[in-house]
Amino acid sequence: MSIPKVDQYILNFEKMGFGMFVHFGLYSQIGRGEWNAQREGTDETSYRRLAGTFCPGSMTEIVVTAKAAGAKYITFTAKHHDGFALFDTRGLSHFDSIHSAAGRDIVREFVDVCRKHGIVPFLYYATYEWWNTDFQNDFDAYLEYLRKSVEILCTQYGKIGGFWFDGNWSRKDVNWHEGELYATIRKYQPRAIIINNTGLSAQGITGHSEIDCVTFERGRPVPLDREGAEKYITGEMCESVNAHWGNAKDFNFKSPKKLIEELCECRKVGANFLLNIGPDKNAAVPAMPKAIMLTIGEWMKMFGEAVYNGKPLWFNDKTRNFALESEEYVYLFRFDLCRRGSADVTYIEGTEGEFVFENFQRKVKDIQWMDNGEKLEYSYDGNNLKVHFTGFEYGIDYCVRVARAIKVE
Repeated sequence: MSIPKVDQYILNFEKMGFGMFVHFGLYSQIGRGEWNAQREGTDETSYRRLAGTFCPGSMTEIVVTAKAAGAKYITFTAKHHDGFALFDTRGLSHFDSIHSAAGRDIVREFVDVCRKHGIVPFLYYATYEWWNTDFQNDFDAYLEYLRKSVEILCTQYGKIGGFWFDGNWSRKDVNWHEGELYATIRKYQPRAIIINNTGLSAQGITGHSEIDCVTFERGRPVPLDREGAEKYITGEMCESVNAHWGNAKDFNFKSPKKLIEELCECRKVGANFLLNIGPDKNAAVPAMPKAIMLTIGEWMKMFGEAVYNGKPLWFNDKTRNFALESEEYVYLFRFDLCRRGSADVTYIEGTEGEFVFENFQRKVKDIQWMDNGEKLEYSYDGNNLKVHFTGFEYGIDYCVRVARAIKVE
């Protein structure tokens, strides 16, 4: 038994580490989430009228926000379950952005701005459509429409980093002929990452042999067992900054602390973290999602090297702390550090001091915090690495702090 060799395109995806999910479409005008029309029983004719007022601004703010957050890629909703395509469907449908008030190919604009700013574009495509009559009545015809749509996305927009499908969970009674769909991608975009979301109820399930990455929607990624597998597959967890994916009147925002911790816990097991925002009807990033993304970006400026370059090295179920490694370095992630200060004026929580990495399989030297270069005391007791982690000085709290050590061969 052995672990299969990882293909370079999958390795490149893993090294990106952190991406931004963007749910944007006609539903962004309503501002009550991406499933609003289906949940409220809106009729198709009424919903289609929204295309007459759909005229978003530039994609620039979305992409610039992702870059500032430290995200290396963006997964953008080329078509959601409402069936409205943000690209030129070239006659497959008139329900697209070309035939909207915008009169523009939004996906074209998105990929162009991504490339201008060094961001890798990924495209989300919903395989389940609420109002498509073929979906229920002539499924073979529906699959042909699906394949032709994806062929357009493969051939008209240059190199795409990956395709993120969502909706096969809606019909478990049919053959989706995934092989034919994925063969289309491999023909035109052989090094695109293929992802098909298995949903909330089937996290980490592999599925078809062409899948490159399994999903952990709003869950907690686990180490993937690759022993004896025919292909190396990686993982990705998607999460949203609040309780919805699309633009909504939703104040239930997660804290930057929680999201930074989730990012770290994804990387602990080698999974990517895909964090969602829902732009408003003008494609502007609302104030709170933007502030959260920029805060994460400040953390990434200090510790992003570990997120991008580190691969799983050490973790156990007794602690949240863990270690990653690159060719040159070991990165030690420390959770729940205390803030120093007078007990009379400072709310003190967390701990500092010695932590033992039991049965640590690497020798290291020169351990220091990545944010300020402070050297940390350490020692070895057999295979146990003991590190004295210092707490945050007053006025600082990075939620998760990372130390870097030089590997000793």
